[in-house]
Amino acid sequence: MTTFPKDFLWSASTAATQIEGGWNADGKGESIWDTLVHDGTGKIAHGENADISIDFYHRWREDVALMKQMGLKAYRFSISWPRVLPEGVGRVNEAGIRFYQDLCDELLKNGIQPLLGIRKTVFGK
Repeated sequence: MTTFPKDFLWSASTAATQIEGGWNADGKGESIWDTLVHDGTGKIAHGENADISIDFYHRWREDVALMKQMGLKAYRFSISWPRVLPEGVGRVNEAGIRFYQDLCDELLKNGIQPLLGIRKTVFGK
């Protein structure tokens, strides 16, 4: 039987749009996805959207506790850029920055290494 190396990094990963919810909370701007699902054209089956998702934006402390309970050593997540830059450029949304800072602090406090996944994003505005 194969065993994992002692320093193997057990982790999980998520994408902001898939889990955060809080689509218009605390100064977040609209993403391309938000614009698409709210435009009233019915392009998305059953009128689905990511407005709430699993509500990670409001429940992240509980989720970090679950990560710790699972024994995760790292958590890779993406940033919702409209949460940080509501207009796509210019003004920074301090509440968005605080959300990600608080998340990283809580992860570290629980022995979980934050791993930030960044990719180029085009804004819907």
